[in-house]
Amino acid sequence: MSITPAQCRMARAALQIGIRDLAALAKVSPNTISRLERGETLFESTLLQIQQALEAAGIEFVPQNGGGPGVRLKL
Repeated sequence: MSITPAQCRMARAALQIGIRDLAALAKVSPNTISRLERGETLFESTLLQIQQALEAAGIEFVPQNGGGPGVRLKL
């Protein structure tokens, strides 16, 4: 499952971090995060890198289950 632009924005909001913070965690440029959140196409490996950084920070990605994909904080 690739993360969606909305999931990325929701995850950042849940963690209360900015684009630059996430970029540093994922070891990508802030422009890459902005491109993802605008819905531009990124390499699958880059998406995975961002997703893994968010998961390491405490985000759990919820697959589409009738209500659409989402995120939640791990407790």
